[in-house]
Amino acid sequence: MRAAERSVDSAASARTRRRWSIGAAVDQFFFVFAGLAAIWLAYLGFTQTFAFGWWGIAVGVVFWLLLAYLVLPRLHRILTAIYVPDYFIGRARTSDGLLGDPINLAFMGEEERIHSALAEAGWVRADPVTLRSSWRIVTSTLGRRSYDEAPVSPLFLFGRPQDFAYQQEVDGSPEKRHHVRFWRCPDGWLLPGGRRVDWLAAGTFDTAVGLSLFTLQVTHRIDADTDIERDHIVASLRAGAPGVAVDVIRDFSSGYHARNGGGDSIRTDGDLPVVDVRGVIAR
Repeated sequence: MRAAERSVDSAASARTRRRWSIGAAVDQFFFVFAGLAAIWLAYLGFTQTFAFGWWGIAVGVVFWLLLAYLVLPRLHRILTAIYVPDYFIGRARTSDGLLGDPINLAFMGEEERIHSALAEAGWVRADPVTLRSSWRIVTSTLGRRSYDEAPVSPLFLFGRPQDFAYQQEVDGSPEKRHHVRFWRCPDGWLLPGGRRVDWLAAGTFDTAVGLSLFTLQVTHRIDADTDIERDHIVASLRAGAPGVAVDVIRDFSSGYHARNGGGDSIRTDGDLPVVDVRGVIAR
């Protein structure tokens, strides 16, 4: 009787594996097909650009939009799904799957205490990305008008975008700003090496608005020395928020030079400050 039950269970398991493998194959087929179709569409747009005279300028703009916001992101999703490991390696990821900014800060404490500490240190919480906030940051950047709560683009860690972000505007324009993104760590999750933290964060400094080297999309360019921004965030919290304590994990990662998802150079010494806000009074 037990042998029969095992046989039935084995057959059911085999059917499940077969069903899942067929579904995965179909999903991968359409994933790749969509990428190839996007490339073909961009090619048609490019070849038709020269057949419209002055209208070719408008067609060229359409080609750029197709290339930057459809073709290249699709290609990156395909390639990063194959080559980029899907586990924590000390980097956030873009929505296209590219490796993004380095994770250069960790926090201990409840969310309310983080908000209080950052507010006391002179940081402003960024607006969520919406059509309205996106349009406002475009017009504010072009008009060089202040937008203290300008949104930051989503970066992904643990398979989800940041929980919130904070920033400090420079020279009254959203073109230049200090900013830091925060992700809550999953329950029971430990850093490589076994240390527990509540939050991870990525702090970088926006220097200008330009085109991404990898996708040709309009984006903020960041300062290559991300350690300077990391240390600025820590120093501002120490100076402005009583109750903050900081411990540094030396050589958390090896120091490296690389590029983020926008193609900007980044370099870091690999240290990871752990900011403890449990002594901050939540307001």
